Amino acid sequence: MADVVIGLDLGTGGVRAIAVDLQGQVVAQTTQNYPLLTPHPGWTEQHPSDWVDATLTALRTVAGQLNGQNVLALGLSGQMHGMVPLDGAGQVIRPAILWNDQRTGKAVDEIEAAVPRQELIQRTGNPAITGFQLPKLVWLRSEEPQAYNQVRRILLPKDYLGYVLTGEAVTEPSDASGIGCLNLASRQWDQDILTALDISLDLFPRVIDSTAVAGRLQSAMAERIGLPEGLPVVAGGGDNAAAAIGLGISERHLGRGSLSIGTSGVIFAPCDQPTPDPEGRVHLFCHADGGYILVGVTLAAGGALRWYRDTFAPDLPFTDLMALAEQSQPGSRGVLFLPHLAGERSPYMDPDTRGAWVNLSLAHTQGDLIRAVLEGVAFSLRAALE
Repeated sequence: MADVVIGLDLGTGGVRAIAVDLQGQVVAQTTQNYPLLTPHPGWTEQHPSDWVDATLTALRTVAGQLNGQNVLALGLSGQMHGMVPLDGAGQVIRPAILWNDQRTGKAVDEIEAAVPRQELIQRTGNPAITGFQLPKLVWLRSEEPQAYNQVRRILLPKDYLGYVLTGEAVTEPSDASGIGCLNLASRQWDQDILTALDISLDLFPRVIDSTAVAGRLQSAMAERIGLPEGLPVVAGGGDNAAAAIGLGISERHLGRGSLSIGTSGVIFAPCDQPTPDPEGRVHLFCHADGGYILVGVTLAAGGALRWYRDTFAPDLPFTDLMALAEQSQPGSRGVLFLPHLAGERSPYMDPDTRGAWVNLSLAHTQGDLIRAVLEGVAFSLRAALE
């Protein structure tokens, strides 16, 4: 029998499961979608139960597509920064708050009042940032104290899936370094930061290597999805770190980087030392290979185009939008677009900045506006690159 491994990626729009053989050839794959909740402007949430239902369906579908292959392991990746709060029984207390949620401005101020910004950057590679998990926990303590008092564990999205599948609550450095209290030098939780914020270390899971086995598939889960009981589940990596491994981008290839555009846009470059940008304009995270990565993020990249389509042209497929944009000219005949529809990360780190079209006239067409959206995203990513 041929050997295969299964990868599970928990995205913002859906979860994807894929089985590949040891030569990297795809054997089976599927995607299952789930809704995004926006209960207030600037808020983004999802129900972890939707993740679990979609994940079990995806894994069951992939298992059903296998033809006698021997499954060696299951690896995890997924959206970073989200907060899944659990009570003492391991039950979810409230919907997960996601990476692009911007409600935590006051919490960021509270963190930087307790730990100076420059010290945060030196210890964790980043200032306090609204989308990160630590400000979400501080927000919960202030705004939903009843829920906070029930919290006994907080997990990142992909690590919550690992917990459901194995019963083990662990994390790994590439995702944990996007929480806001992982010391990059030690790759462990920074007790000084947590003490300054009066937050218990016990709320955070144990940190293991990205390549380590997080746990083994529980019998009840194995029966539901048709995979072997005891299957090793590998800790894995945050979505961009995992993608970089797939692209061969590591500390051994310091001249190679990547640009990816999904809901957000990400400029990604490996580095061999944890040296942050002194002003905190781009992120410094741990890489899944044991090194480090610099990451610049535009929050609404593909998301800006989706917003345009959903708002102004809901009946047009994206291919038609591209055809309209192609009828315009480079420079969109002078129309400029700022893609800061959800606040912005790099290089501004400002949750309150907003999007705009500029220089509109009666002569401009729909194609000009669409092309300006595309060019605005490209210029935003160029700013992060520079």
